[in-house]
Amino acid sequence: MDMGRESRWEKDAMTVEIVFALVTAAVLAGVIFAVAWALVLVLDLAGSAERGVLVGGALLGAVAGVWRLVRVLLRFNEQHRMGH
Repeated sequence: MDMGRESRWEKDAMTVEIVFALVTAAVLAGVIFAVAWALVLVLDLAGSAERGVLVGGALLGAVAGVWRLVRVLLRFNEQHRMGH
């Protein structure tokens, strides 16, 4: 392997890690939004309360998804730099 160049295996590992991070982030965001939606249905909310819970669930899901994405990619980068 040339110094400064990544092998095919390393590129494939990065691709797999990126896809893993994206999929798990999307699933986490979806689960959080589904919980908010379930709360709306169980509590029979309507109007602004319903909208508030759904918007809150969407925002919380988006933040959690981004957090998961960044966390997975940073962990992979750290492991990659240490040579694991």
